[in-house]
Amino acid sequence: MQKINIVLFEPEIPQNTGNIARTCAATGASLHLIRPLGFAIDDRKLKRAGLDYWHYLDIHYYDGLDDFFYKHPEAKVYFFTTKAKNTYTDITYPEEVFLMFGKETKGLPEDLLVHHPDTCVRLPMLEGLRSLNLSNTVAVAVYEALRQRNFDGLKNEGQLTAYRWEDAEG
Repeated sequence: MQKINIVLFEPEIPQNTGNIARTCAATGASLHLIRPLGFAIDDRKLKRAGLDYWHYLDIHYYDGLDDFFYKHPEAKVYFFTTKAKNTYTDITYPEEVFLMFGKETKGLPEDLLVHHPDTCVRLPMLEGLRSLNLSNTVAVAVYEALRQRNFDGLKNEGQLTAYRWEDAEG
């Protein structure tokens, strides 16, 4: 079975994690949170950003990186960082993939990146800027993995409701 796993290393901003949780719920991705978290999991800002999608989440918690890797020893992990040479579109993501993102203020630990240079990826951006917003970066990454799978299992079309401008101006 195809499975996308979003891993957040020590997230600090509840609204970002809430937005990411909503993306996970809407796409069927699992959310993995590596402690310490910069907020309480019942934080109202977190819940507000995730709105009413919390009951759709497949969420997992870990007490640090060692705990995460102990529980997923065979995981194929891609590390999203501004320090990578490869872009996120250079990768063909495997059936089960873990996409890991660092904390908002510092990213992922440098020693982790140094030991996994071939699976470090980045989103291209203009030089001189620090980084993109975490929740935006996660959404781009998830949808690239889904695009490579032809959005299998997702609703691919919508239906417009009849709307007439004349009625609105009435």
